[in-house]
Amino acid sequence: MENVPSDGKIILAANHMSNWDPPFLACFLERPVYYMAKQELFENPIFGGAIRALHAFPVKRGESDRGAIKIALGVLKSGECLGIFPEGTRSKTGEVQKAEAGVSLIAAISQAPIVPAAIVGTDQMKISRKLFLIFGKPMQFEGKKNDKVAMEKFSDDLMNEIRRLKNSVNV
Repeated sequence: MENVPSDGKIILAANHMSNWDPPFLACFLERPVYYMAKQELFENPIFGGAIRALHAFPVKRGESDRGAIKIALGVLKSGECLGIFPEGTRSKTGEVQKAEAGVSLIAAISQAPIVPAAIVGTDQMKISRKLFLIFGKPMQFEGKKNDKVAMEKFSDDLMNEIRRLKNSVNV
């Protein structure tokens, strides 16, 4: 927890294995976490209203959603916490996947520090199952926002750190 600032703009970037990951990532923090969630989740008025109340906003998957990026940047500009699952979808294998381009783009434009986080155990939720959440040291994108090579390297470094944190847990 010492790696997560209690105030100011911050991006929490975690691996994604289960629908339990967003609430699990936020439940130990004393500040709200705003999330992008796939647009399809907002089609049901009751569920969509519930996740909006929990600070989620829609993102169109499989394309560059400028509206969602604009909302994410607004969250950070307001000094809030943005939760991102850089893989863009849940991992079917449990292995940490390659990041989509959005996480490094948002980091580059906002200059918000990113706290890598590893979630372990939510893919096999059972009463007796232990769950782990490890927050790494904040990372900062140092390149230019139009340098695609630097952004891709940063995304790779971020996912490698999430992978390292995840593999540090002996389950």
